[in-house]
Amino acid sequence: MKETILNIYLVINDDIITEFRAKSYIAEGSDNEKITFLKSKADSDFQNSEVFESPYDKNGKKITYKKFYKLEKQGLQFRLFENIFDYFNAPQNPLVCVTPVVDGKIMSENSSG
Repeated sequence: MKETILNIYLVINDDIITEFRAKSYIAEGSDNEKITFLKSKADSDFQNSEVFESPYDKNGKKITYKKFYKLEKQGLQFRLFENIFDYFNAPQNPLVCVTPVVDGKIMSENSSG
């Protein structure tokens, strides 16, 4: 079944998530095949990805990666991506690959260094 899948980037500078980026694909195959595909594209997709505003905390400050990690441990991080899912008209619970970009360095499995 074809579905929208997404590469999502957390752009982190000095431990603050300064923006999200995302690139979508329409793909079919098993979930493992789709994840392998997204991971293979993680480095090259970043430059062509759409930019989205990062989330803010209750004090109006952009959230830290530490805060994101706490949400992730609770399974709540996907709430932060709702505007991305809406923008790409993604299905409910879309398959995503989330890649941090820390101080300009893409932290994917395919990155060298």
